[in-house]
Amino acid sequence: MTDETTSRSPAVAPAGFARKYRGLSDRAVAWLFIGPSIFLLLAINIFPLIWTIRLSLTNYRANRTNADVDWVGLRNYERILTDPDIWNSMQATAHFLIWTLVLQVLIGFGLAYLINKKFKGNDLWTTIIVLPMMLSPAVVGNFWTFLYQPQIGLFNYVVAFLSGVDPSSFSMIGDVNLAPWAIVIVDTWMWTPFVMLICLAGLRSIPDSIYEAAECDRASRWRQFWTITVPMTLPFLMLAVLFRGIENFKMFDLVVQLTGGGPGSITELTSINLKREAFEKWRTGYASAYAVILFVTVFGLASIYVKALNKVKER
Repeated sequence: MTDETTSRSPAVAPAGFARKYRGLSDRAVAWLFIGPSIFLLLAINIFPLIWTIRLSLTNYRANRTNADVDWVGLRNYERILTDPDIWNSMQATAHFLIWTLVLQVLIGFGLAYLINKKFKGNDLWTTIIVLPMMLSPAVVGNFWTFLYQPQIGLFNYVVAFLSGVDPSSFSMIGDVNLAPWAIVIVDTWMWTPFVMLICLAGLRSIPDSIYEAAECDRASRWRQFWTITVPMTLPFLMLAVLFRGIENFKMFDLVVQLTGGGPGSITELTSINLKREAFEKWRTGYASAYAVILFVTVFGLASIYVKALNKVKER
């Protein structure tokens, strides 16, 4: 009797478990497993956003926790949108964003097009080109700060060798006109390999049969490039621009290591300006409104861009 009961007990438990959850659909079981993770992600992302919006409507200061907090409504947003310093930082960010995207797309696509051709040492050159994006932005910032030194920096001597000017006659990170281009050069050097890899994936996804058919129709290399290569790689290019645009809009650590926002405030991007408002001036409510405006700007532009990207994919 005991042996028979023992032999039956393992089969009874699974049957009971199956009867208990027999009414659940596959979708319900899936939500049962992923629900806690989604709840945690929403709590981490949505709650800080709601809290930031609430703080943006007050004059709260984090260094005065015992002071009375007044409700100021949309006054912080009005002050931000009429502050000339904010618009100067927006202009610096736009200069940095546009030029880095243009250079990274052009150089990255060109490198991908060359590497896609089969030649000896292809894998070695790909590895060498990808090396900069493997480094930490803080390390890259310190490294290029040394290269930009007027007296001992290698960059000035290379420019002097090519142009014949005195290497100590200019300073890339100390000159008001050159500092914005200094951070553009460094970011382009670091992140062009990322764009190259995405473009390379797009180029290698094009079937060889399409080029063979074009050659049978006696299409020239130039025609094949503009009618086959560019249109079929365009979604990958747009995806690279989306990723790099979002990252460069919130660029912080690299620029801080290079120029710290200077000289003056010529390279003070919105992220650096936001940090100073929040953690140097301790205008927490004002900085929260600033952060909300930046979030809405990035989210709105990204949404419009994604719609355009989807239309390109549907062609």
